[in-house]
Amino acid sequence: MNKRVLLIGLGLIGGSIAMAIKKEHSCTIIGHDISADHANLAKRLSIIDTICTDLQKEAEMADLIVLATPVEETERLLEWFSDFTIPPGALITDVGSTKSRIMEKASSIVDKGITFIGGHPMAGSHKSGPGSAKTHLFENAFYMITPGPETPDQRIEELKDWLKGTRAKFIVMDAEKHDLLTGVVSHFPHVVAASLVRQVEHYSHAHHQVNDLAAGGFKDITRIASSSPVMWKDIIKHNKENILTFIDEWIMEMECVKDLVKSGSDQGLLDYFSGAKQYRDALPIKAKGAITSFYDLYVDIIDDVGVISRVTSILAEKKISITNIRVIEAREDIYGVLRVSFQSEGDRQQAKESLENLQFTTYIAM
Repeated sequence: MNKRVLLIGLGLIGGSIAMAIKKEHSCTIIGHDISADHANLAKRLSIIDTICTDLQKEAEMADLIVLATPVEETERLLEWFSDFTIPPGALITDVGSTKSRIMEKASSIVDKGITFIGGHPMAGSHKSGPGSAKTHLFENAFYMITPGPETPDQRIEELKDWLKGTRAKFIVMDAEKHDLLTGVVSHFPHVVAASLVRQVEHYSHAHHQVNDLAAGGFKDITRIASSSPVMWKDIIKHNKENILTFIDEWIMEMECVKDLVKSGSDQGLLDYFSGAKQYRDALPIKAKGAITSFYDLYVDIIDDVGVISRVTSILAEKKISITNIRVIEAREDIYGVLRVSFQSEGDRQQAKESLENLQFTTYIAM
């Protein structure tokens, strides 16, 4: 029997999940979005098969329901769904960046015998909308799955099977642990990045040169501050307690740094920065999905006419395909760094050897 998937939210994430599901499963995908333009575009691109006209009717007929909506909208939908007659065999999941509150909100439908399993695909893009959706968006990315304590293992495996077309790396953990870990490595860093930007903005009013000087490494370390303010407002609200703990710990850390700066201790400062460098350099080089899933090679370049053309010509002569190329300014001892992306580790290694044979300095990670 042809199964039915109800997808609510037809943006980048929802559209990409639909494409991944259709790649592996014979099913009908019914799409719903508050934006008629998104819904119509998703239909024209064959991301979905049908545009939903009656949400309750489709929810009560679905085998799988995917809530690809902002976290607060997901909460509202789960509350609304509690009044629906959803079949016991149906499976409901979401894509939210926080999980504890959503799992709590889902308890009303779980109590009715409906299986809800939280989901969080940790991949994305600076682009949005169904027109940016890609089947491989989540390839090699971590896809967090947060079942309830009573969720049968076979339902978890069922969800993984539905999502196998993502080619993601599934990690199963409880909601509280998810929010703690994603809070410390994702949510809290966003708060720090935003605060750094606001501090520089304050100085820019009196010193206009700040904007020019901040165009290099500063933009790289604060890149995430350009993400959707509405989305991050909701995420921080949902992970409030963890974020407050991290802020308190950060203040204590900054007090320690302040004492080191005051003391002017050569050894103290050296140990502090050395410890940070040692831990950062030991972090795994993560293979990620979609635009950010490529294998990056960093090449030192001087400010000279034709230097970028020379690099690309060397790679072209070796028949090495480039997927992306960008000039960044992340280090102060050289004029610039060229970040060249490849589709495979083999291409990256061949490029590294070819460029170094012609006296270019390259790095796998920065």
